[in-house]
Amino acid sequence: MSDSTVGIGLLLPEVLGTYGDSGNAQVLCKRLQWRGYDAEVVPVSLDSEVPSTLDLYLLGGGEDMAQVLAADFLRDSAGLRSAANAGRPVFGVCAGLQILGTRFRGVDGVDHAGLGLLDLVTGPSQQRAVAELIVEPNLLDTPLTGFENHQGSSVLGPGSAPLGRVVRGTGNGDGTEGAVTDHVVGTYLHGPALARNPELADLLLSWVLGHALKPLDLTEVETLRSERLAARRAR
Repeated sequence: MSDSTVGIGLLLPEVLGTYGDSGNAQVLCKRLQWRGYDAEVVPVSLDSEVPSTLDLYLLGGGEDMAQVLAADFLRDSAGLRSAANAGRPVFGVCAGLQILGTRFRGVDGVDHAGLGLLDLVTGPSQQRAVAELIVEPNLLDTPLTGFENHQGSSVLGPGSAPLGRVVRGTGNGDGTEGAVTDHVVGTYLHGPALARNPELADLLLSWVLGHALKPLDLTEVETLRSERLAARRAR
């Protein structure tokens, strides 16, 4: 944190904002403010450099060509890699997950280099995954929920662990979902993910603040989560 304000970097929202994942930044900001912390969302666009001094970084989902553009830009910028190496949390969704990996193959059949912050390779799958997704997480106590919309099949190497195990849906395509390496987390969960999964949001914030956070008493959030889980499991 700089000057007692938590800086939340929203990376390339103009190209990685197709599925509403920019809402993750607002969720983190509000959850900090509700606890008495000052917080600021810092958008980082294609015409600027990625600062290495922010406290947390977010990448969202995007279309295929936008994903390639974002990967090219972020590979050429040292800021995100420097921040991740310093232990600052990075959270990527869908295209963001694939960009954080070592390599992804586009619909053009061309392999594109990722950032290598996750030990993960993504290729196209035969069928597009468009459905609600339920995940039993490895790092948390409560199930994760979200909406997946992708045609990627992601294979993890030994340098990353899955975020969790798929209960319903597709995820990575092998029964696992997402990837985690140190404080770098990737997932296929849209929703936005951190609005639908406040425990995951607080995990990221605990890494920023350096201590565990007490749960917020938000009955409405838990009611909505329970309804979504019940509806999905009933199908």
